[in-house]
Amino acid sequence: MADTSLSLKSLLVPSKAVEVEYPGLEGFKIDVVFLSRETLIGIRKKSTKTTMKNRQPIEELNDDLFLQLYVNACIKGWKGLKLAYVNELAPVDLEGQDMESLLPYSQDNALYLMKSSSNFDSFISDTVGDLSNFTKNSTSA
Repeated sequence: MADTSLSLKSLLVPSKAVEVEYPGLEGFKIDVVFLSRETLIGIRKKSTKTTMKNRQPIEELNDDLFLQLYVNACIKGWKGLKLAYVNELAPVDLEGQDMESLLPYSQDNALYLMKSSSNFDSFISDTVGDLSNFTKNSTSA
């Protein structure tokens, strides 16, 4: 007989973090968070402003604010992002830089990488939106 006191509501979590490796860039690992529908709606609401035009409410999405809130919510860190890798992701001026040195994670660095690299943006969006990345059983060998 099933336990009727068990509730799905008590089992659901608003977000879940995992570490994923960026394909083709060995050692570049990103801590990403699965965002629930509720969290995504909250981000959208925070970035939407309602104005009146001809006595009708018009919703305007602030794309920059949306991207900033989205990046802050879904990218929690990274390691192994060499300057040589940054050069593959976005147009940068690395003259005189050590290509093996690492670009540290910061919310600003993550935001600018998302803005500058459509490949990185697509990877993050696809990864965060794919529930299977967050449901793998970590105890299996």
